[in-house]
Order: sequence, then structure tokens, then C-alpha cells
Amino acid sequence: MEKIVIIPTYNERENIANIVEAIFSLRQGFHVLVIDDGSPDNTAEIVRDLQRTFPGILFLEERKGKLGLGTAYIHGFKWALQKGYQFIFEMDADFSHNPADLERLYDTAKHHGADVAVGSRYVKGGGNVNWPWDRVAISKGGSLYTRIITWMPVKDPTAGFVCYKRDVLETINLEQIRFVGYAFQIEMKFAAWKLGFKIKEVPIIFADRKYGVSKMNKGIVKEGILGVLNLRWLSLFKDYRNRVKSLPAHKEDAFNGRSQSEVLVKSK
Repeated sequence: MEKIVIIPTYNERENIANIVEAIFSLRQGFHVLVIDDGSPDNTAEIVRDLQRTFPGILFLEERKGKLGLGTAYIHGFKWALQKGYQFIFEMDADFSHNPADLERLYDTAKHHGADVAVGSRYVKGGGNVNWPWDRVAISKGGSLYTRIITWMPVKDPTAGFVCYKRDVLETINLEQIRFVGYAFQIEMKFAAWKLGFKIKEVPIIFADRKYGVSKMNKGIVKEGILGVLNLRWLSLFKDYRNRVKSLPAHKEDAFNGRSQSEVLVKSK
């Protein structure tokens, strides 16, 4: 019971069975946790049926109403930590992330020193497939904007295909993560980086969904733009010194070398 993939869903009946079966076909010991936000298309019912085929390795948490991507992942992180998983993955349900790349993310975290392994579109070997030019421009522009504002050395900060080692999620104060859309992905990486955890990017090809409807909307885009500014503002001025939890021993030096007022960490 080492690795678990968290998949948030809302109206993913066309995709959920296929993505779950694709992950289990890897035969690498991945477990799967689906967090469903009350999908009216009965996504959760499909998962419950699949649990008969995959007992003990497929799990379902159901929430009432569409509560947002960020809160779904935080719910999943807490669940996975409580169950003792050591490597905790984020992944979309719609095959925009290739399940086979889970193995590369795991290898990077397990054997190549990454505390956070990010499936990245914007490092050498990565890219997008079937995206219109304007969406590519917005995505790349947003990534550049984030790097300029935050100084975070991650080329794909909004990436949602990620492997976290357990001690990263144990150290970040998940109660202080405030964003729910794509800014959530930025905030999680920002917090990990500020704590001195090592982030490595793994090239992936991101494919646009074939089935279902994209969850992107103007509110999510606005949150991303304003959220990045807010993150930088808080990192400069908000005092977190009274909220420091003991870090893993191998991270103490990195943390002590930074201004403690710049760090999102758990309360004592």
C-alpha cells in the first residue's frame, strides 16, 4: 500500500471506467481514489460497480455538490495520509494525462530525488496535443506570468499531473491552502518550494479530452491571475513564524536558509 492516484470527478461517466482500468492495467501496484462531487450523470455509481471488480484497490469518496478541484484534492490528500500511502498522485479523469506516465513520475520521486514530481508540458520533450493556438498561448503565457511573479523555478506551475511524497503533504498546512481552481495547483507547488522540497519536472504530452466537457471557466482563470499576485504578496508580508511545524530532518537546513515569513507550514 505505497502508491495512490487521486482522481476528482464531476460528470465523467464517459471516462471514469476506462481511466481506472488503464491505471490498473499497469500492474505496478497503484491504488485509485475517486473523489466525486455529486455528479448528476451517475459517475459515482459506475465507480461503485467497478469496486466489485477491483476490491481493496479502488476507493470512492462522495461529496454533496460541486465543491471545487482544490478541496477535492485536499480531501483526498488527508484520506491518503490517514491510510498510510507514501506516494500520492493527482490525475485528471479525462485521459488528458496518459496513465502510463504515472510510472515515470513515480520513478522520479522514488529513485531520482524528487519530493514533488510534476508532469510538465513545458520542459524539453513535453507538449500539448489538439489544442488551438489561442489556448496554447494563454497556457504558456500564464506559466510565464506565474514564474515572473512568484520566482518559482517550475516551468509548468498549473500542471495537475503530480506525485507528492508523503512528507511534503504532511508538512504543508493544507488548511491554509485557499484556492480551488487552477491556482490551487500553483499554490501547492509554491508552498512545497518555499519549504525547501525538491521539485522535478517530467516531460509529458497533454492531450485534450475526447469526451465530456472541460471544467475551465472565467472564474477559474480570474482566480489564477489574482491568486498568483496574492501568493507573492503573502510570501513577502504575512508572518508564518508562529505556525511552524517540525520539518523532516533533511529539510531543516533548507527551511532555515529561507525567511520563515515566506513559508506555508502547519501549526505547532
